Amino acid sequence: RAHGLCDAGVLVGGLRARTPAAAGPAADGERVETFARRFAEFQNAAFGVACANGTVALEMALVASGIGAGDEVIVPPYTFMASASAVLTANAVPVFADIEADTLNLDPGAIEAALTPRTRAILPVHFGGHVGDMDRIGAIARRHGLKIIEDAAHGWGAQWRGRGAGAVGDAGGFSFQLSKNMTSGEGGIMLTNDPGLAERAWSYHHIGRTRTGRWYEHPCLGTNYRMTEFQAAILLCQLERLPGHIERREAGTALLARRLAAIPGVRLPRRDPRVTRRSWHLFDVFFVPERWEGATRAQFLAALNAEGVPALGGYEWPLYRNELFLKIAAGKAGCPFTCPYRGADPPAYERLNLPNAERACQTVIWLPHPLLLAPADDLRHIADAFEKLWEHRAELRSVKV
Repeated sequence: RAHGLCDAGVLVGGLRARTPAAAGPAADGERVETFARRFAEFQNAAFGVACANGTVALEMALVASGIGAGDEVIVPPYTFMASASAVLTANAVPVFADIEADTLNLDPGAIEAALTPRTRAILPVHFGGHVGDMDRIGAIARRHGLKIIEDAAHGWGAQWRGRGAGAVGDAGGFSFQLSKNMTSGEGGIMLTNDPGLAERAWSYHHIGRTRTGRWYEHPCLGTNYRMTEFQAAILLCQLERLPGHIERREAGTALLARRLAAIPGVRLPRRDPRVTRRSWHLFDVFFVPERWEGATRAQFLAALNAEGVPALGGYEWPLYRNELFLKIAAGKAGCPFTCPYRGADPPAYERLNLPNAERACQTVIWLPHPLLLAPADDLRHIADAFEKLWEHRAELRSVKV
């Protein structure tokens, strides 16, 4: 109830917000600038540029980092489309490297194998709120002179060695879309510790203006990716309660992990001790097909849903199997795949078969983050359902899907 009152008051203020006529180009809105500053501080970043959504946060980071035509960016294939489409909108080419089988994050060894003379950046996705191996990724980037753009769309509050996700690489993008742990319906933010990168991103998202220029002065190419005062009003309240939610999710996942670790038919991801805090956007579990006496993951999920557990199967196929990549269907002139700056044949996405990503699409089970805030009795019910299905695994083969 207290949170509801907080939200009501803040939202009314957001709805009534107006920009003074003489405010100049830097008038992003008081709530937007306050939220950007506070969220950046929460994630240990020096600068934050709040924006319309997480997809454009990545685009802003890429463009402000100088990524463009002729460049390649290493991306994992077990992720949402935005991780790769942001690369395309920056007029660069996504190159897919496999994930680690036990964390679902980008495999540093696979990054090395995917490098070419055209590689300019690595875009690791902190899947489910579990930060990827930023030590090894950072070492690769330094060795080859590459930028690191973190896709921290699941990473609010997540930490690597005590440092916030999105502030470990050169820049990071976060999402506040409807399904996220922090949400304003839509919204995003780009973080960085580089003042020049921050200014370029701010200009790009603000129609090419500069903070010191006049209202009608546009020295740079940009677009309108600004966040609204209404979104920022919601997020300011959400940020206040986020630390408490993270603690509750951590307690909930600990309960589930203790119970599920005893079931031979499922396996839990590896916990890297260098991930000093996980945001728990998802509690992911590996279905072990050979243990289920012929029952499939689809049958298991149908039975689990019937027990009242809204589990999901996640991504249906690796990102490179989407039609966009199979048809090389980007810009009118073929850019970025066949533009003059590329200097190489189009990527042969149709030949890709990255085994860990392929297997993840067939075996991973997602438990969404709202479940992790549930009372302990509800979490025990989830664990009971897993145990029940394991005990009756021979019967699952008859489940119709």
